[in-house]
Amino acid sequence: MQTLDLIIIFGYLIGITLFGVLYSGKQETTQDYFVGDRSVPWWAIAMSIVATETSTITFISVPGVAFAKGGNFEFLQLVLGYMLGRVVISLLFIPMYFKGELFTVYQLLGERFGEKVKMLASALFVIMRNIADGIRLLLTAIVLAAVYVAFVPDANANTIIIGSIILLGVVMIIFTFYGGMEAVIWVEVVQLVIYIGGAVAAAWVILSQIDGGMSKVLEVGNQFDKFKFLDFSLNFTKTYTFWGGLIGGCFLTMSTHGTDQYLVQRYLCTNKPSSAATALLSSGAVVLGQFIGFLFIGVLLFAYYQPFSDAGYEAVKAGQATLPLNGVFTAVGGDQVFPDFITKHMPSGLSGLVVAAIFAAALSSSLNSIAATFVEDLYKPFAKDKSDKHLLRVASILTVIVGIIQIIVAIISMSVGQSALSKALSIAGLINGPILGVFLVGTFVKKANQTAALTGMLASIALMIYVFSQTSIAFPWYPVIGSLTTLFVAFLVSLVVSNKVNQSQ
Repeated sequence: MQTLDLIIIFGYLIGITLFGVLYSGKQETTQDYFVGDRSVPWWAIAMSIVATETSTITFISVPGVAFAKGGNFEFLQLVLGYMLGRVVISLLFIPMYFKGELFTVYQLLGERFGEKVKMLASALFVIMRNIADGIRLLLTAIVLAAVYVAFVPDANANTIIIGSIILLGVVMIIFTFYGGMEAVIWVEVVQLVIYIGGAVAAAWVILSQIDGGMSKVLEVGNQFDKFKFLDFSLNFTKTYTFWGGLIGGCFLTMSTHGTDQYLVQRYLCTNKPSSAATALLSSGAVVLGQFIGFLFIGVLLFAYYQPFSDAGYEAVKAGQATLPLNGVFTAVGGDQVFPDFITKHMPSGLSGLVVAAIFAAALSSSLNSIAATFVEDLYKPFAKDKSDKHLLRVASILTVIVGIIQIIVAIISMSVGQSALSKALSIAGLINGPILGVFLVGTFVKKANQTAALTGMLASIALMIYVFSQTSIAFPWYPVIGSLTTLFVAFLVSLVVSNKVNQSQ
């Protein structure tokens, strides 16, 4: 990498910071700050959804999934569930979002079950989102640190990563603090264009440096089963299978895109359910295409580095990656493969563009969504006499506080060694399952009251902690287990409560 690349990278970071500041004059009410006055067009919402769910984890980890030993296209089975989940959300949930003027999706739970259920769901969202986005911030900082080390080889990597976390966190805080949700959405529209352009450029460069071109890539890919797509085994411990992908991916999407404020808030920025549904469904087609593209980049990298040519490749564990270090292939995490190529083998200018694309994928800020949830669901019930101006000021302060929390989470997460993709999706499935479950209770169990909903959620949370810590069940099944446990327990409690009422009459 050269000076031109650094100019592009830091020019991008400065640009999005200024972009957020330019929106500062429009944030006069909490409605402006949280939902953009409900005037954002559907196509911008669609692009924002794609940018939000892509993140650096997709940009870096998904190529690593295909590159790793034994890796292939089986990840796409999860995307089948993503598509199905979008259809269910459009039919089941989106119409409910527009029956009133919601600021957060959890307000629906308050209307159905009361404040306690709403506040529990909101608190779980705040916890989950801070952890998941702290991991996202860490992964991006690793890339920025790799860029710096390319210029200063003797630099301490951990120190540079911590400095990068702080720098990126501050940029995210500034543009969200000033611009609110509308600025976040329009920044994400720009980000989508940048990171898709960066990914296409990276794929073209990798392919141009492979002797034999596309024919060689296809030959190597077929030789090592890199294009294997379907696995119909009913194995609950294997991460990517057809059943786990279709069922687990559907429930995961229902939870993340249907009951998670981070994404639902984007639907609330438009003015009618048909626009929200169009945005969600069209985003699915783009997501499918980009996952295929990122997995194929992993195969391109595999054909470029040819780790299988090393005598010790057979001894490498399944799921690990190997890269040449001083002529010797060394085992590394899959997350490191794509950054290694970008920083060492991309031509000047394009390298800076791709790194900027990685930052674009990373800086889809959740700070406004967390602030909206905290203010509307956790603070406002105890501050009913406070003015909208006061609530707007609290939201702005919370944006800064939450940004600092995510920086701290990122630094702490440096000591955790498993794949960032698995960590983020596991955490999302762990907590979103119980929340999805209580929405299903509200929809399908008409007799369920606050006691039934709370009992179901608490039972589900307890079970999910056990599943996460004591079993080897794969993360796609987490939201299935969590949501169905909530639904089943709440149904049983509602029967007991109903019987007691009938007996007392």
